[in-house]
Amino acid sequence: MSNTPRTPGVVPGRLDRDALSLNFGDLHPPLDDHEAMVAADRCYFCFDAPCVTACPTSIDIPLFIRQIQADNPGGAAKTIFEANILGGMCARVCPTEQLCEEACVREAAEGRPVQIGRLQRYATDTLMAAGVHPFTRAAPTGKRIAVVGAGPAGLACAHRLALHGHDVVMFDAKEKPGGLNEYGIASYKTVEGFAQAEVEWLMQIGGIELRTGQRLGHELTLDDLRGEYDAVFLGVGLAGVNALRTEGEEHAHVRDAVDFIGELRQSPDLTRMAVGRDVVVIGGGMTAVDAAVQSKLLGAESVTLVYRRGREAMSASSFEQDLAASKGVRIISGAAPVRLIGDAHVAGVEFAYTQDGPDGLRLSDETFTLKADQVLKAIGQHLDGVPGGLDLEGLKIAVQGPGRTSVPGVWAGGDCARGGDDLTVTAVKEGRDAAEDIHALLSRAGR
Repeated sequence: MSNTPRTPGVVPGRLDRDALSLNFGDLHPPLDDHEAMVAADRCYFCFDAPCVTACPTSIDIPLFIRQIQADNPGGAAKTIFEANILGGMCARVCPTEQLCEEACVREAAEGRPVQIGRLQRYATDTLMAAGVHPFTRAAPTGKRIAVVGAGPAGLACAHRLALHGHDVVMFDAKEKPGGLNEYGIASYKTVEGFAQAEVEWLMQIGGIELRTGQRLGHELTLDDLRGEYDAVFLGVGLAGVNALRTEGEEHAHVRDAVDFIGELRQSPDLTRMAVGRDVVVIGGGMTAVDAAVQSKLLGAESVTLVYRRGREAMSASSFEQDLAASKGVRIISGAAPVRLIGDAHVAGVEFAYTQDGPDGLRLSDETFTLKADQVLKAIGQHLDGVPGGLDLEGLKIAVQGPGRTSVPGVWAGGDCARGGDDLTVTAVKEGRDAAEDIHALLSRAGR
């Protein structure tokens, strides 16, 4: 080791390169051919399969597993991609234990579901590794659509529109496409640059032009886009990070968890990634867990995740909570920060236990303090600027049906739109469905 975990402060190099490589290896190693066959044999191929109903994109799960069983992983992949063009990523990051696998008949009968997520990855990885794109673009329609945001919703929308023969210009504020798939998901879930490989594979459909470094409200305006394109889809995500609004939040080494994860994801050398010795993560969602686990994997000696409500209310799945605990993360529920202690640098966080009653959450008089040289905030995100004319609902863009906004010719989907649930698979569904609605509208208008 170049440094021991006991080095004080926020420093790089807590673990050596070999230890980091092991820590950040693939969370769920892929199935080999034999393992996939054995896993597929456990499926009952239910006629009215509850797993399909539980999948937001309605993948025909029994069909694709039967195709794997018949030694046709390419056909299985096409079945998946027809419903979910980001099926490879979703196989890695979806909380399958709360969705398809929880609904599996084997889970109900035996407490051990069919490994649907790993089988999905086996099929999609097989086809993508062969360099095959299973879809052919329709004849050009002459219509041009602007897709703002190259995250899961935008990518799914752009691909489906291009498939129908429309020309798509996809804009993104970041240097790389992918959205949260590239910048916001734990590295051990998407190893070996999979997010970018998936985008490059998706773009093989043709008809999609990507322009990066383009932000809505800065380089782009909604009025200009509406004037230049036949339709506009907004999949801009939630770029603003909520503040704690707590004394001491301005101290050094208090930062947003999404920025921490993004920096880690883009780091070419994790030995240069700085992390504290005593890290406190505030929040209860997937971002909080990803930040906490990765802090531990980087070599932090003590990592504590604190959530204001009970563990049953955490949006992070029970699997993710158990994963955090297995990596040495301590989880404290029912407590909220009241003060960040320190001078120039944060040195600790004072928390108050909370009580959840009929009038909502309130702080009790009982407090405790956690030592912390780094604090990561993961308490939610919000829209960073909303174009004029768009109605909002619950601080998100209001939509009806398949993503129609209050402005004619403008659709929205993913985390920025009302109804999204912070899942990649849901964003894919909303982008896909908006594209179908845009296509139907443009087709009727062209008659």
